[in-house]
Amino acid sequence: MAPPPLLPADSVGSPTDQAYSELQQAYSHFNARLFGGALPGCLLTLQREKRTFGYFSPKRFANQDGGMTDEIAMNPAFFAVVPLTETMQTLVHEMCHLWQYHFGKPGRGRYHNDEWANKMESIGLMPSSTGQPGGARTGDSMADYAMQGGKFLQACEDLLTQSFQISWYDRFPALEHVQAGQMSMAMQLGPSVGGGSVPAQANAAVMASLVRPVVAAENPTLATGGSVLVSPNKSNRSKYACPCKNQVWGKPGLKLICGDCRSAFEAAL
Repeated sequence: MAPPPLLPADSVGSPTDQAYSELQQAYSHFNARLFGGALPGCLLTLQREKRTFGYFSPKRFANQDGGMTDEIAMNPAFFAVVPLTETMQTLVHEMCHLWQYHFGKPGRGRYHNDEWANKMESIGLMPSSTGQPGGARTGDSMADYAMQGGKFLQACEDLLTQSFQISWYDRFPALEHVQAGQMSMAMQLGPSVGGGSVPAQANAAVMASLVRPVVAAENPTLATGGSVLVSPNKSNRSKYACPCKNQVWGKPGLKLICGDCRSAFEAAL
């Protein structure tokens, strides 16, 4: 078998340029379509945070001229295991936090207040503590779901018709990321506007040969860049529950994230 072709080393067309230009394309698109182009530029980063799909951090970066900019971080561990539309939901969710920081009044700490919830709803994302109808609209840990016929799905459909994609994703998502993605897909409401499958599902061979879930708690070398592949052991399973009352079974000691409320699962007694 011939070796894979070498990737370009220059900045144009390199993996770094490709990955970040795609995120910037999505940010610019949703800024224009959902926020009237009012949002300032920010620094988009990729961060493997264990307990979040993404986050917003105001004035996190500074330059040598004394300028400052906000950060929106996206977790690439989920790119291969959740639908593209949901990755875009995460981006727009954080863009609403950026909007509120510059044009509104954010809640204390992690609290998602009424102003943020109203803005989310106005652009077609319904805040919900469970990620489903009936959940609380405000709170510390908030999910959301796309409103059928809303502005977000319309803008997302227009973006996807531009042959938009997320080209690069983490080959070694933690097992809890995969489980969260599976739960999220199972909970999706209504038909997708496109991008309804995860990137790796576009090619079964890719899913089988590249994406390898790992259990971070059992792999101390991951902290220094190692990657040990582990197959889940179905024996001696424990039950886990999250604040929104979802339950899963797995090996003792797993660290799991709920795809609905984005909170950690705890071992159920």
